[in-house]
Amino acid sequence: MAGEWREVAVEELKAGVENALATGPFGSSIGSRFFSDTGVPVIRGSNLSEDIGTRLVDDRLVFLSPEKAREFSRSTVRDGDLVFTCWGTVNQVGLVDRRAAYREYIISNKQMKLTPDPAKADSLFLYYLFSSPDLQHRIKNQSIGSSVPGFNLGQLKGMRILIPAVEEQRAIAHILGTLDDKIELNRRMSETLEAMARALFKSWFVDFEPARAKAEGRDPGLPKPLADLFPARLVDSELGEIPEGWEVGCVDDEFVLTMGQSPPGDTYNEVGEGAPFYQGRAGFGSRFPTRRVYCTAPTRLAKAGDTLISVRAPVGDINMATENCAIGRGVAAARHKSGSRSYSYQFMLGLEEVFTRFEAEGTVFGSIGKKDFHAISCVRPPRGVILEFEAMLSPIDSRIDVTERECRALAALRDTLLPKLLSGELSVSSGTDRQAGANP
Repeated sequence: MAGEWREVAVEELKAGVENALATGPFGSSIGSRFFSDTGVPVIRGSNLSEDIGTRLVDDRLVFLSPEKAREFSRSTVRDGDLVFTCWGTVNQVGLVDRRAAYREYIISNKQMKLTPDPAKADSLFLYYLFSSPDLQHRIKNQSIGSSVPGFNLGQLKGMRILIPAVEEQRAIAHILGTLDDKIELNRRMSETLEAMARALFKSWFVDFEPARAKAEGRDPGLPKPLADLFPARLVDSELGEIPEGWEVGCVDDEFVLTMGQSPPGDTYNEVGEGAPFYQGRAGFGSRFPTRRVYCTAPTRLAKAGDTLISVRAPVGDINMATENCAIGRGVAAARHKSGSRSYSYQFMLGLEEVFTRFEAEGTVFGSIGKKDFHAISCVRPPRGVILEFEAMLSPIDSRIDVTERECRALAALRDTLLPKLLSGELSVSSGTDRQAGANP
């Protein structure tokens, strides 16, 4: 039988170094007037997440000069340190580990840090423990304040948690971390494939590189049957230079567009009755929607492979439907008239500047209507070129789709195992189930 679990206060797990449990700098001493584009990164609320798989968000960082950062040595975090939000979204927790882009950070005035003693607690185990539904619920319930929730250092220090021996902590963290590592590997693979797809679209349909290369007497770097689809001359148009024989038109000429319409609210459910339903862009992920409800009386439908576009606040978030689904207000579905899902998706991504303009022009919030959308000018490539693009991109899109589904399955497995492992119900030491008791 595995070793017994014991109840401890968080303060008992801190390392025997100065400022192992500390808050960020006083507010005015780390204000935006000190931020720069380079230097030592600052962890703010936007760099933490409620998502279990997101240990640290390394984009949208701001920086302090090395000289300024040295003033905040007590608020420095390094490998193995945990970061908590103490004002605002108080259940956010982060971990600085090998995934982090930087070896050293400064926490903001709304964060707290914990440097655990490795002889008593495993950092990754603690990260998962504080990310678990039980502790997330406890932190939110213990928050102080009404308009802006708070969870202070004293509360964190005194919080009592149930933990096993450090060897079992590491074993639990290894199981959960292995699942997250595979998810992270898949995510990076998808990012690489996304970049390849975007680069090919830009080369063919934005920079017209194959036609430009032939016009300049260079090898377009394509098999001859494919290279022969591109002309050897560029001509002027109202949109600038385009390949000879290509046309200029508008989105209405090229795409079938369906604007979403929301059915009555009493037709929605979360138990799987009816059609999968997306409304607004709240459920949008990096490429595919991540959250949905169902609708028993859908009014507007999208097909699997259609490009989904948020058309209201914010305008221009892009996803791809993985299944036939219903779309509500705030979402439009588009598909090129050739049937190409890959060209449709990449084309809509390329309208970022157009969508940004409609977002900025909104009086209360940005939006784009069907007539506005259809009137957008665009280059009209020959169908043969689009179909060849689809043939090259379809395996990439399919691989991204499979990888996304695998990530969701792995995340579901992690989320199922996590509360069982972190309560001691499922033992990693003996391979038998046991009940260790609930956290107080």
